[in-house]
Amino acid sequence: MDTDWDVSGVHPSQYRLLFSTLGAIAGVKDVGLNPDGLRIIHTPEALPVIKQAFEANNLKLKMRTNEGKETTQIRIQQMDCPTEEGLIRKKLNDMKGVSGLQFNLMNRVLTVSYPKGMLPEIVAAIKSLDYTPEVLEANERPKLSEFKPTKIAWWKYVLGIVIALGSEACEYLSLPDWLSIVLAVAAIALVGLGTYKKGFIAIRNLNFNMNALMAVAVTGAVLIGSWPEAAMVMVLFELSEAIEQISLDRARGAIRSLLSLAPQTARVEKDGNFIEVPAKEIKIGDVVRVVPGERLPVDGVVLSGQTSIDQSPITGESMPVEKKPEDKVFAGTINKNGTITYRAESDVDNSMPARIISAIESAQSSRAPTQRFVDSFAKVYTPTVFVIAVLTALIPPLFMGGEWLDWIYKGLTILVIACPCALVISTPVTIVSGLATAARRGILIKGGVYLEKGRTLQSIAFDKTGTLTKGKPAVITFENAGAGLTDEEILDLATALAVRNDHPVSKAVSEYSAQQKPAGQKDVHGFYAAPGQGVIGEIDGTEYYLGNIKGLDKFYLNGPAVRAKCLNWLITATRL
Repeated sequence: MDTDWDVSGVHPSQYRLLFSTLGAIAGVKDVGLNPDGLRIIHTPEALPVIKQAFEANNLKLKMRTNEGKETTQIRIQQMDCPTEEGLIRKKLNDMKGVSGLQFNLMNRVLTVSYPKGMLPEIVAAIKSLDYTPEVLEANERPKLSEFKPTKIAWWKYVLGIVIALGSEACEYLSLPDWLSIVLAVAAIALVGLGTYKKGFIAIRNLNFNMNALMAVAVTGAVLIGSWPEAAMVMVLFELSEAIEQISLDRARGAIRSLLSLAPQTARVEKDGNFIEVPAKEIKIGDVVRVVPGERLPVDGVVLSGQTSIDQSPITGESMPVEKKPEDKVFAGTINKNGTITYRAESDVDNSMPARIISAIESAQSSRAPTQRFVDSFAKVYTPTVFVIAVLTALIPPLFMGGEWLDWIYKGLTILVIACPCALVISTPVTIVSGLATAARRGILIKGGVYLEKGRTLQSIAFDKTGTLTKGKPAVITFENAGAGLTDEEILDLATALAVRNDHPVSKAVSEYSAQQKPAGQKDVHGFYAAPGQGVIGEIDGTEYYLGNIKGLDKFYLNGPAVRAKCLNWLITATRL
């Protein structure tokens, strides 16, 4: 985002301190003085840090608010990477009154603040860059799910490479020049017209980005008769652009997969009956019913019923969490073994999965130090390359008696070789891909700044369950408390109850029993589960309980020997 500051309270002798202070703040992307004051480009999270830094260094700057201005979100389908962002930013920054620019490359959405009535000018300015802006309604939220992976016509690139190689072969085999030229023109026309258009638009706006470099280099190669080289350079550049698009789509896809955590429909109470409605129609305060095996559609608070809920998709906790009335539940979690009704405390767009996605989208706009350095470096580097290439092409022929064609060719070679596309593209794509991949695996990182700082970590605190351990319970030991039954008989009874329940502890008991000896299944009557405690069932006329210490008093097993052993195990586990 952009913020404007009044610098009238800052003495010129403090400017050096001002810029060094801002340069040390991770979320600051760029700083510039203009006739209206100081403009800072930064992430939203950096604003409180900037204010604290100014106060700590006695820098008396006042942030200009957007009073009297309107703020609008504009979707721009062609806005995929920092190249487009830089071109749009430069165009709009030259317009008086425009401020508060925020670029969400994941959703391809630009947020901009402007004086009333100026929106048509902003839209026209974006259209002049050959982009197609779509103004979003005030209550319309951009959604990542609306975007589909870009369809890439790979046949064009394969055919383009074949044609460009054909042009090279014509020159190598001394075939007619016209044939090599025709093939080169065909290859450039097949894949490169888009880059040409973007390049000359960038040059027209004095933005010397990678598209401008390639357009000038290819045009120059054509003018000096190096048709095969021009065709091959254009085809390879376009191929690299397609690969970049795949990387971005994969990052979007990783985040988009989080949307599948919540179901598309839900049972909501209407006039005393529960009917199935689209989840997006759920409103705060609605009563929702969820049966075993279903995912929760929105966040809420349990009204009735008891169950255990698998919260691993949201919290990473592998063991189910017991829920009873007044407990909070989250969208995307899985109801395991009991029917519950709960009151919705959020809608779909503000549920836990939606907030996770929003956090990731916000994080990707927080640039890492390396990314900020590369962007700043490219702003100086690209024009410098242009100057060096021009000087290389002009000085030797003019002052040293060199051949014009030879030195123009060398100047163009510098343009192609020095193109910073790999450097500029690789950093943001790596950051976005890293954040998305981590999110898909249950790790939320606040942004590229923190992702990069990971290399400096010396100590890490882990949540043990499911992180350092498998997150899957297993029977470690088995002791007979002396109830008059043999070990085999006890295992048979425990297995008969455990196999009828899908709780992780029951599964652990079943697996342990199967390892000891395969046993025939006993018939169980009157089986039911006591949430948070265990399971009960009648076997051969006797009622048995398999569960934790919470059920000892309620389910007959109040013998001192059993209780003593359970308490001893609990104390030992706590010490571990």
